[in-house]
Amino acid sequence: MLNEKKILAIETSCDETSAAIVADGKYILSNIVSSQVQYHKEFGGVVPEIASRKHMENIVPVVRKAFLEAGCDLSDIDAVAVTHGPGLVGALLVGLSFGKAAAYALGVPLIGVNHLVGHIYAGFLTGEEVEFPFMSLVVSGGHTSIIYIKDHGDYKIIGQTRDDAAGEVFDKVARAMGLGYPGGPEIEKLARKGNAQKIKFPRAWLEEGSYDFSFSGLKSAVLNYLHNAKRRNEEVSFEDTAAAFQEAVVEVLVEKTIRAALERKVSTIILVGGVAANKKLRAEMALSAEKRGLKLIVPPPILCTDNAAMIACAAYYQLQKGRCSDLFLNAEADVELK
Repeated sequence: MLNEKKILAIETSCDETSAAIVADGKYILSNIVSSQVQYHKEFGGVVPEIASRKHMENIVPVVRKAFLEAGCDLSDIDAVAVTHGPGLVGALLVGLSFGKAAAYALGVPLIGVNHLVGHIYAGFLTGEEVEFPFMSLVVSGGHTSIIYIKDHGDYKIIGQTRDDAAGEVFDKVARAMGLGYPGGPEIEKLARKGNAQKIKFPRAWLEEGSYDFSFSGLKSAVLNYLHNAKRRNEEVSFEDTAAAFQEAVVEVLVEKTIRAALERKVSTIILVGGVAANKKLRAEMALSAEKRGLKLIVPPPILCTDNAAMIACAAYYQLQKGRCSDLFLNAEADVELK
């Protein structure tokens, strides 16, 4: 691999400070992720100001560790990639400022990457062959979207959440049950011991033919169930509640994604984002995809959560198309997918 292209990538869109060095868009030489969960736990969610300050403390040591693990020098880097949105603006600015400075100092191209696009390209890091066109479900704490990918750089959102993202609802329900943050793993752990059929929570299918999602009604239903039980001094099985809630979320995610794939006549689905680490979602999506002859690609958990390797992978294909950024690139809380 004498002519390999090495990309240094930075990801700071929320509360993980990550740096990675990836060669030729597929060989992960390093992928360092520094989590801030311990600092946000007591608040039950990410505090933007704390996240920004922690990114400032972590960015240099994380990048240094990425170089050490990759066995690379600054002179080996051919381009610098950085997430510029969507995300928390203060957090994004830390990574973006570092990325700009690095690209300028090294005299290499700067590549701004959309965070959602980065998640999609985590599927390209699994070693499995990805054939276009394909469908991707990006499901995390901040995003729940079904995206049709016709080719590199050609994306179309065909469904997205109209209110809360799936991961956000997991966190809010977990908080109402007195569980820790992040809520997703805690809900999943309890759900394994529960009976999802004991409680019937609503599914928001929306209007006929819609691929959009809505989880606010489900969230309210769970909170009302817990509140009313408490008022009546009724004993609540958190295991059954977690199982029924998780079942309601997973059923809608799977049904709409599979239907979208069949309607667009694609043969592959890529499931990505933090919630894609949920074993129930992975299992149900795999079962439904297999029944319909669809190929499912799901990255390992480390590539589902926010990480810089996925940003480097997406940047590699942008670089091939000459889609680089200038030093006026700015952080955006909400950026169009393109």
